[in-house]
Amino acid sequence: MPTLGFLKKKRTKDSTGSRDLDSPSSPTRETSLNTPSSASTKPGALPFGRDSGTTHESANSQSTQPSTAPSKQPADSMNALAQTLSPATVEPYQQSQHNMPTIQNMIHPTNSSQPYAPSQSQQSHQSQQGQQNQQGQQNQQSQQLPRSNNSGIPFPMPQHTQPTQPAQPTQQRVTKGKYTLSDFDFARTLGTGSFGRVHLVQSKHNNRYYAVKVLKKAQVVKMKQVEHTNDERRMLQQVKHPFLITLWGTFQDSKNLYMVMDFIEGGELFSLLRKSQRFPNPVAKFYAAEVTLALEYLHSMNIIYRDLKPENLLLDRNGHLKITDFGFAKEVPDITWTLCGTPDYLAPEVVASKGYNKSVDWWSLGILIFEMLCGFTPFWDGGSPMKIYENILKGRVKYPPYIHPDAQDLLQKLITPDLTKRLGNLHGGSKDVMNHPWFAEVTWDRLLKKDIDAPYVPPVQGGRGDSSQFDKYPEDPEQYGQTGPDPHGHLFPDF
Repeated sequence: MPTLGFLKKKRTKDSTGSRDLDSPSSPTRETSLNTPSSASTKPGALPFGRDSGTTHESANSQSTQPSTAPSKQPADSMNALAQTLSPATVEPYQQSQHNMPTIQNMIHPTNSSQPYAPSQSQQSHQSQQGQQNQQGQQNQQSQQLPRSNNSGIPFPMPQHTQPTQPAQPTQQRVTKGKYTLSDFDFARTLGTGSFGRVHLVQSKHNNRYYAVKVLKKAQVVKMKQVEHTNDERRMLQQVKHPFLITLWGTFQDSKNLYMVMDFIEGGELFSLLRKSQRFPNPVAKFYAAEVTLALEYLHSMNIIYRDLKPENLLLDRNGHLKITDFGFAKEVPDITWTLCGTPDYLAPEVVASKGYNKSVDWWSLGILIFEMLCGFTPFWDGGSPMKIYENILKGRVKYPPYIHPDAQDLLQKLITPDLTKRLGNLHGGSKDVMNHPWFAEVTWDRLLKKDIDAPYVPPVQGGRGDSSQFDKYPEDPEQYGQTGPDPHGHLFPDF
């Protein structure tokens, strides 16, 4: 039975909705800074819909100009879905920039339209979507599990499309020693952890906002996390994907390591899930589909993520996901044995200290989908890690009656200890997951381009350093940038 030495601590923290930008430009000196990037789309389309029309700017493309205006929430983006899911007793959707970030905002729009039915063809809607912006993001956090409420209705579009091909590995970006403390004004703390904290900062050169993760070298060494810390930096340097956080640069002083990353204004998916208690079937499907695309990309580069959970999923300003916190990510061509992760999400082969491969991420995807649909994880037991491990090894999962049959079938094929039956680990790889009936209506290529409206748009002002969706923390009195002996610097040569 494993100990907690290399595991994330018990989930105990809370924050609110979340939101991020498509790829922000690097905080290096630039001359032209004020031309916003915009994109048009066919609003009114349901998530995974197949409406024809203009498309969003590709999420893969980077814009070098910031957008200073807040992004608008599409009024019709979930109309049809909302009418399908909305209880009669709830107030209509308020399209306020300061609406509460709960599931109610997803399912109560102002306009009305006919709900979709399996036998009907989709109808086109016309409306204008807000600007597509860019900037930065960050991550952090962990927390406690609650309960559930309400059931969801699956999207009724039965057509099936071929999944996209895995993205090809990109050329590594230059990140070492790219910045210094003097390049940024530090604003406030966005989150804290065992080894340091995350700060909201503003570049002095382009005035954009970023998140700087500060890790105390002595603490990293004390907790024997040197390898994981170096792996995190190396993995983030290699990856570039619409649903993954971007690392812009790293540097260090005698006491701390610094990682400059996207600032994702909206905060964690975890906070939205806790306020909503659980997500309707189509909403959970939307987020699960974006995670699936991200995992497919990582696995194509032989990277195991190993820490999938709602706390590590941030929402950008348009409501799309960004996976953050690569502290446990590792390049593994075949198998590895390291015990790490969050207890609720560990696969049985990890708990049993056996060698494991990329399939542990597909197990975790099953746990994530279960938690989004139910509001709790399947092996939760009063917060005791050892009891959770016992439940994982027993492998008995009780599915609530409100889970859609297709969703339950997918979960049973992901949350299985039999590696010869676990989807994602079979001959078809990630395509077996993407081709499952629960994802039948997902248009994968459009989703990859973020050409599908998200079910929820966080109430934040893009590009203005809006940190309203993050909890407030007392600031660390320690002054960064101090000089002096550096006994641990040689352990982090890539910073």
